[in-house]
Amino acid sequence: MISVLQAKSEQAGLLTTITLASKRHWNYPDGWIQSWLPSLTITSEYILANETWVAVVDGQCVAYYSLKYDEEYLWLDNLWVLPEFMGQGIGKQLFQHALDRSRVRGVFTLKIEADPNAQSFYEKMDAYKIGEHHTQVDDQPRILPIMEIKTFAAR
Repeated sequence: MISVLQAKSEQAGLLTTITLASKRHWNYPDGWIQSWLPSLTITSEYILANETWVAVVDGQCVAYYSLKYDEEYLWLDNLWVLPEFMGQGIGKQLFQHALDRSRVRGVFTLKIEADPNAQSFYEKMDAYKIGEHHTQVDDQPRILPIMEIKTFAAR
């Protein structure tokens, strides 16, 4: 049974561990992971400033997501599942929870800057690509899909 609970600031290190394990699952070079470390690190302050929820299975925190407002939009800023728990519906449950929380907040469009490996997951959740963010890592071009989903049309 999966419980979805609001994250506590003292879980920051655990959420960072989940993030790094999930990112490494996609076999990115360690140098890339190191260069991304500042953006992949979850702090207590981040949890206090951004709505963050964890998935707990048998007392173990196995996944989480966070919502973040920028000047204009609500973004699904993180959604990470420990590799050994992928494919069990936990990501889908957290995504549906994020859509519910977006609606509660009066937001009807949720934006996502996805990892390219996660694009198909979000498409299965009915999100669609609206643009791209072009970046580089170690002089390698990288294209991140920008996606969105209308929360009122969620399954």
